[in-house]
Amino acid sequence: MCGIIAYVGPRQAYPVLIKGLHRLEYRGYDSAGICLMNKNLNIYKCKGKVSDLEKHVKGEDIGGTLGMAHTRWATHGEPNEVNAHPHFSQDKSLAVIHNGIIENYATLRSELKNRGYKFVSDTDTEVLAHLIYDILKHEKVKLEEAVRIALNHVIGAYAIVVLSKDNPDKIVAARKGSPMVIGVGEDEYFVASDATPIIEYTNNVIFMNDEEIAVIERDRPIQIRTVRNQKKTPYVQKMEMSLTAIEKGGFDHFMLKEIYEQPRSLRDSMRGRLLVNQGVINLGGIKEYEQKLLNAKRIIITACGTSWHAGLVGEYLIEDLARIPVEVEYSSEFRYRNPILYEDDIIIAISQSGETADTLAAIELAKSKGATVLGICNVVGSSIARATHAGVYTHAGPEIGVASTKAFTAQVAILTMMALKIAGSKGTIPRSKFQRYLTELEAIPDKVEKILTLDDQIKEIAEIYKDVKNSIYLGRGYNLPVAYEGALKLKEISYIHAEGYPAAEMKHGPIALIDEQMPVVVIATKNGTYDKVISNIMEVKARHGKIIAVVTEGDEQVRALADHCIEIPETEDFLVPLIATVPLQLLSYHIAVMRHCNVDQPRNLAKSVTVE
Repeated sequence: MCGIIAYVGPRQAYPVLIKGLHRLEYRGYDSAGICLMNKNLNIYKCKGKVSDLEKHVKGEDIGGTLGMAHTRWATHGEPNEVNAHPHFSQDKSLAVIHNGIIENYATLRSELKNRGYKFVSDTDTEVLAHLIYDILKHEKVKLEEAVRIALNHVIGAYAIVVLSKDNPDKIVAARKGSPMVIGVGEDEYFVASDATPIIEYTNNVIFMNDEEIAVIERDRPIQIRTVRNQKKTPYVQKMEMSLTAIEKGGFDHFMLKEIYEQPRSLRDSMRGRLLVNQGVINLGGIKEYEQKLLNAKRIIITACGTSWHAGLVGEYLIEDLARIPVEVEYSSEFRYRNPILYEDDIIIAISQSGETADTLAAIELAKSKGATVLGICNVVGSSIARATHAGVYTHAGPEIGVASTKAFTAQVAILTMMALKIAGSKGTIPRSKFQRYLTELEAIPDKVEKILTLDDQIKEIAEIYKDVKNSIYLGRGYNLPVAYEGALKLKEISYIHAEGYPAAEMKHGPIALIDEQMPVVVIATKNGTYDKVISNIMEVKARHGKIIAVVTEGDEQVRALADHCIEIPETEDFLVPLIATVPLQLLSYHIAVMRHCNVDQPRNLAKSVTVE
């Protein structure tokens, strides 16, 4: 969840590191620090954002062509200057930055204290600095060997970078469970948590695997070994990412840019896959497993957060269209509740980053039981992409805003194509209907573009409700996951308590909360449950609640009841989540801006949850 960047080469390291931290700040932003090699290891760190670190180092010695930097999302120890990374060894000859959690840090800390080491922070990371130094001191080995020996004593997840003043041209990096990528330039190297800080300089990268240690030295080839001391051959691959994709492009916030990118990201996710003229859906990434999908007796979808909501839409889609039973599991619960798994089960793991720790653990559990695991993720070369048997990339492009928007709709688009692909092959829907559905799916990006023209209207609604304390989101059928996702967006970025709820269940409890102060967002498009949703709206109005309704264009019945209506284009029931979600994203965005919240970096959150 923290962001790591390191550099060695001919350039001054500080500008590379600071720019890299800004691009990684979505991973964590409660404190930041930098370490530069210039005869000694010079460390500067502070509480706050990367911009605070820039102010903090003014007037300091920031020279040097080798260094590392870190932006933190706190796990062990509150956000402050002392707990910020990097962390020194006791004699300040060695420094460490770390993303992850050392689960046995308390035991290691106690042992090191007994050996005379003093700890100045509350972090688990400081244990690594002292442990590596202790091995260097007593075993007289090279830095990389000391790191390797130390990591064999560690339980938990880590992506670490280690610098030593006795090795002024060397970076040692290692990973297990937390992402790490190495950028390979002409005569320079970069290490980072993801590719965003690297792409400006090179598109040649090495994606490190779990339990690998990289030795990166100036003017020498990279060496990689495992923690068990097995030599590995570094595999350099080309990265498909552009610098413009990770910049705001004139928008005030990344989140707004990403909302407006959804027509493009949907088209990109369907391009080459949805072949309407041929009446075909081609998902090459899972072609080898198509027959297993067709024969599956059960599909289990596992994910966290927004991806879990996409999985719920997937459940409705696959059961409705393909007639295969589906269960949707929170990865964090699935991995610990001793689930019953069979070898003919298909597991679909969904993650924007491809690095979600709980989802990775769920994948490993499913594989250990012999199940087939397919992935849906957005980041090429990510851990989930490599851990699954096969999968489909969403092609949403980099998503920098912490609150997911375009990744959600791209995930739903992939799940829609998967459901249609299975249904078409199994014959669970007539061929004529299958063709009609393909045509309607192809039209979705245009319909999203039309919704984006309603931005000013949605902004006016946001102005009215920006100061409320609570809200309820209601939906039925395909619209229930939309209600969950809409409520999550409002919570994440505006800090207003919001609850998504099945509309029919409102009378079983939440209706007690309805009064004239309670806005209720209802997804009330014309579908099979339309009349029932009308009844739910009337129940709210009878108790003086305020209704914000997302309705099908031309709907007069709901308009007569609701306080506000947002009209969306008509489409098939199963495609409504792809368009009904968009106005709720805009509503949350505008409310958050009006409340002066940090839209792209909401408090206490990080983009990629790489720790449990």
